[in-house]
Amino acid sequence: MLQSKRRKSLQVRVGPVLIGGNAPVVVQSMTNTDTRDVKATLSQIGELAAAGCELVRLAVVDSGAAAALKEIKGRSPLPLIADIHFDYRLALQALDNGVDGLRLNPGNIGEAWKVKEVVRAAKERQVPIRIGVNAGSLEKELLAKYQGPSARGMVESALGHIRLLEDLDFSLIKVSLKASHVPLMIDAYRMLAGEVLYPLHLGVTEAGTVRSGTIKSAVGIGALLAEGIGDTVRVSLTGDPVPEIGVAYDILKSLGLRQRGGEIVSCPTCGRCQINLAPLAEKVEERLQSVDKPLKVAVMGCVVNGPGEAREADIGIAGGKGVGLVFRKGEVIAKVPESQLLEVLFKYIDQMDREP
Repeated sequence: MLQSKRRKSLQVRVGPVLIGGNAPVVVQSMTNTDTRDVKATLSQIGELAAAGCELVRLAVVDSGAAAALKEIKGRSPLPLIADIHFDYRLALQALDNGVDGLRLNPGNIGEAWKVKEVVRAAKERQVPIRIGVNAGSLEKELLAKYQGPSARGMVESALGHIRLLEDLDFSLIKVSLKASHVPLMIDAYRMLAGEVLYPLHLGVTEAGTVRSGTIKSAVGIGALLAEGIGDTVRVSLTGDPVPEIGVAYDILKSLGLRQRGGEIVSCPTCGRCQINLAPLAEKVEERLQSVDKPLKVAVMGCVVNGPGEAREADIGIAGGKGVGLVFRKGEVIAKVPESQLLEVLFKYIDQMDREP
């Protein structure tokens, strides 16, 4: 149902990856290595790719970072997006070195001829540009006009940048409207979604640590996706970017928009639970990180109601009083000692993951 109500956006291509139109919602991230350190950057890109990342953005802070993009591009398993601020020469150098996308705000590049040079080079290579508006860095005149960061101010900023590109006959555009305040971010995206057809990149900026950032991102990104708004997402978490990918897919899986890897269903436990369920569930969740198939696995604490409550799961366990049941699609297939529950469950998960 969510797929049918998705906002019909225009489509752009970042390398081989399609964004917008009828394409699936794309998961992306950003390296936090020094881009000039080619070895470290490629290592992190590899980790992100293994986790399921589909696009990666790199900070281009100077000409040294822009120069490093050439080797990184030649060895990267993922399409590259160059993150550019203020210096149009870095955008040109990044394009010369083969990047698949740019993230910049044309209004911050300077004189009109500089913007024109970047747009000309991007158009020649069919490289899209993401206009990235952040609530924390709105233009001074908009902050004054709206008495601080506001959704309308963010949209006005985005529309101004969009017009600069449209006036140069450039339409390979994506847009983001990020804020650390979730209601502000949601309002801004809702407004812009009704005014333009360009694909939208969703994110809650400066969301926080893994715990707080996951919650903010799930609420902000999830609310918009549930309304059919959003074509690509980045979950912003402090620290190692690799966990961002799992959180992004969990958000998408919870809405039925993407199915990648395993999904755990576990009961919250109650007075009937006679098994130490929490560590079992955590071990199952960890094991599912390496599963390719979209398996739903149930971990239930009651042998009476467990199989029925998790009937929609592909495979699962329910334990109590030293023994446990292994069930598949609600049907009991084995009864084993509690100490062997995980071993038997993992055997079935491995078998199902290999099935054609």
